[in-house]
Amino acid sequence: MLTECSQDSFDFGSVERRRVVAAFDGGTMTSDGGALLLGATDKAIGLVGRFAACFSDARDPGLIEHSLETLVGQRVFGLALGYEDLNDHDQLRHDPVMAVLAGKLDARRKECAPVAGKSTLNRLEQALRGGVGRYHKIGYDARAIEALFIDLFLESYEKPPKRITLDLDATDDPLHGHQEGRFFHGYYDCYCYLPLYITSGRHLLAAKLRRANIDAAHGAREEVERIVAHIRRRWPKVRILIRADSGFARDDLMSWCEANGVDYILGPRAQSAAGGPDQARVRHGPCRGACDAAPRAPLQGFHLDDTRQLDAATPRHRQGRVDQRQAEPALRRHLARED
Repeated sequence: MLTECSQDSFDFGSVERRRVVAAFDGGTMTSDGGALLLGATDKAIGLVGRFAACFSDARDPGLIEHSLETLVGQRVFGLALGYEDLNDHDQLRHDPVMAVLAGKLDARRKECAPVAGKSTLNRLEQALRGGVGRYHKIGYDARAIEALFIDLFLESYEKPPKRITLDLDATDDPLHGHQEGRFFHGYYDCYCYLPLYITSGRHLLAAKLRRANIDAAHGAREEVERIVAHIRRRWPKVRILIRADSGFARDDLMSWCEANGVDYILGPRAQSAAGGPDQARVRHGPCRGACDAAPRAPLQGFHLDDTRQLDAATPRHRQGRVDQRQAEPALRRHLARED
């Protein structure tokens, strides 16, 4: 016998003269109301529209239900809300907040939801680099996407700053399946990718997905070169500091910095090959930094056991480890003396 439920509310008594009632007349509801703040932010900086402009769409306009901007925005907002898998969008396409963010409350066709499901979004995920093909009607311009991150960073300043810091970092992205390019990483003790991130404060300037069977600094010099060139086209007088741990203390990166007037501070290894502590060196000339690379040529510098000793007036040799927490303030004081 089928259960017949005709009651549309439940009374749970009262608390301080107020009735406690459970009802089912709330209409369509969502648990992602905070996404509306993301939508307001997007309207202020135009992120989704500018990001979508980095893609090309060769689909038949008469058959398109979900525009390219809708697809890009849906994927961006979904990631920001914690929905990483495309499968999540088979439910999210019916979410009223996602429809509001897309600016499209109803679909043109009755059988469609206001926003796309996983199959349509997969076409965006499989976009071809540099153009479109017979079976891939959506393509993307990698250089335009890379430049967009830097443009958003530059536009966040009302006027050019005197100095900026670029932080480089490589970290693990654990894998839980047999994805292409998976490798076991001994340091992180798992199968993972090893993406490269470059940030400045709270701004992301570059994110490169890489396999884990490479050096942490692989490709860092090329990315730094690209970002610095872009920044200096807009801010030719800005002073740039590269900051990273010992995984990036590589000769090619330091040589490029010194040749292009970029300051750097790179953490030393805690232990040298001989078993003793490595020495941090502050380089003079066009670039200043701390590194753990093997000496290439005699250079004037200091060996530090504490970054509080980062003072040009005390050219004494010391051994020890750099206190990373004090590295940036000390370097700022050192550079300020030369301004």
